[in-house]
Amino acid sequence: MHPLALVLLSSVVLANARVEAVRKARADDVKKLLTDAGLPAPVDTVYLRAFKEEKVVELWAGKKGAPLSLVKSYPVCAASGELGPKRKEGDLQVPEGLYEISEFNPGSNFHLSMKVSYPNASDRVRSDARRPGGLIYLHGNCASIGCIAIEDAPIEEVYLIALDAKTRPIRIDVFPARLTPAWLSSHTDSEHAHLWKELEPAYRAFEATKRPAPFSVGPQGVYRVKEPKTP
Repeated sequence: MHPLALVLLSSVVLANARVEAVRKARADDVKKLLTDAGLPAPVDTVYLRAFKEEKVVELWAGKKGAPLSLVKSYPVCAASGELGPKRKEGDLQVPEGLYEISEFNPGSNFHLSMKVSYPNASDRVRSDARRPGGLIYLHGNCASIGCIAIEDAPIEEVYLIALDAKTRPIRIDVFPARLTPAWLSSHTDSEHAHLWKELEPAYRAFEATKRPAPFSVGPQGVYRVKEPKTP
């Protein structure tokens, strides 16, 4: 076997061993989290919400198509940048928008990590065409260059529950804050107010139904959220 192939194979083996070690050490904790939330293990569906201003990541789970239950909220230990979306490589911004977990990385330098699907269809229209940036993760440790760090023990719980979930893709929405009418009205002067107004229906729909709202992206990169029908 080629030496490079041996190195890659060794890295994969070590990464998988890390996950299995975490699984063995945290199995009881994860089971208790789900039991306390009234959920089986593994769960059908996982949904993640991150709020930059409040510095929190929420883990929701439940049956596919049914209202989800809050499993746990995790403080964000580190997240670089400020309010507002990511628009180019090197701007240190955490993205804002409606995303998916596109990859599980057991060999992360930050213990364990889950890749956020930035740039998505909206970002590709609105961000720097040549260098929009990427490699945005939810991960352990307590350091960030555009990523969301929640320390090692929390990422172990999120990673294992999400990895074992039956439904793919896993949705992760990143909001500047809880998009209440009061918050939006106090930020109308921001250059990002138009984006936040687009994201507000996704926030509001989940608050009402506890189910992530479907969405599409228009030709100008505009989010079009399909809101639930009112009775």
